[in-house]
Amino acid sequence: MTDIILFKDIDEPGLATREVYERRGGYQALRKAFASTPEDLIETLKGAGLRGRGGAGFNMGIKASFLPKGNIQKYVVCNADESEPGTFKDRELMQKNPHQLVEGLIIAAYAVGATKSFIYIRGEYELQADMLDAAIAEAVQAGYLGDDILGSGFSLSLHVSRGAGAYICGEETGLLDSLEGKRGNPRLKPPFPANAGLFQGPTLINNVETLSTVPHIIEMGAEAYAEIGVENSAGTKLVSISGNVQRPGNYEIELGVSSREIIYGLAGGPPPGREVKFWFPGGSSSPVLTADDLDLSYDFDTLAKAGTMLGSGAIIIVDDSNSVVDVALWVAKFYAHESCGKCTPCREGTTWTHRMLGRIKDGSATPMDLDIMASVQEHIMGNCLCVLGDAMAMPIASMIQKFRPEFEAYIEEARADRERAFMAEVVA
Repeated sequence: MTDIILFKDIDEPGLATREVYERRGGYQALRKAFASTPEDLIETLKGAGLRGRGGAGFNMGIKASFLPKGNIQKYVVCNADESEPGTFKDRELMQKNPHQLVEGLIIAAYAVGATKSFIYIRGEYELQADMLDAAIAEAVQAGYLGDDILGSGFSLSLHVSRGAGAYICGEETGLLDSLEGKRGNPRLKPPFPANAGLFQGPTLINNVETLSTVPHIIEMGAEAYAEIGVENSAGTKLVSISGNVQRPGNYEIELGVSSREIIYGLAGGPPPGREVKFWFPGGSSSPVLTADDLDLSYDFDTLAKAGTMLGSGAIIIVDDSNSVVDVALWVAKFYAHESCGKCTPCREGTTWTHRMLGRIKDGSATPMDLDIMASVQEHIMGNCLCVLGDAMAMPIASMIQKFRPEFEAYIEEARADRERAFMAEVVA
């Protein structure tokens, strides 16, 4: 884990200013990009193997190549609506090195021929939005944004749009609706944003970490970047580690490193006397893994083969002091609250699951309810307009599957407690 790219000198005083960023070589990648053709830039991004860091893990260069050629109005949108529980890496990037994101966004826009761009940031990130506004103002003043950037003939506008704290707006089409001033609801796909995105124009959407990586790929070259990491999971990844660990925080790791090395080596593992019970490898929406999976390689394909996903790179550790029922209830409550209600499987499924877990908590459930709840999760997955329903169903289903004896024991104990309380009330 020796390659530090995005977090290199991240704590250097004044890094958020253009002066310090340029002193460290900032905006040189932009000049290098303008010396290439847009087609060559897209091929470079393809060759680097950079997969989207927001959750889906789709190759950025291929995604950019989907946008049509020609003079039609095109857009680049940065998804900075970092709302996945356990994820806080983009916040640090925007707060400490906003020009890195701005430079990456300009290069991406030049590559796809977009002349208008936006950063959609979650409403709670007021400080980070202010930092981005200041960085954009400095970039405009220096001629990195606006008309005829650096004499290249390419023009680009960039604006920060602040959301209102809705998780659903982290989904790319819900984000686009919100950016257009509508209620943030997901859209039917196809058409995909690459063909009909913002204001129905071709749109490239990537998250903060993905776009912040672009200048480094241009500077290093595709081959050098692709050599970092493992096959089909190139480069470094920012991971946000939280939960029952001694050193929570953001860390930059090389993809392919052992999950144990991340959790125990970097984050210090659980508190003394405690053991890892289970963990979310990619945010609260990822199916959980157990202590038996700690030696898995932390990369896209290995985690997918293990039945889960790398997702946003948010690792949440749950130690043996916690009840799996409490964690499942917390997950279901969050997604039931955040569902936009547009489609039935998500609207009804998340609310129903939350209520069923509440029945387990209050002692009114039976072991048969676990079979019903597991079946409902299967019916939610793959049947929603967006992935929010799946985001609840996948971890809940995995917890029931891997910890069913604990669920059953909890049900019996809660039923016994309920019966004792009832008898005590009758006697009184």
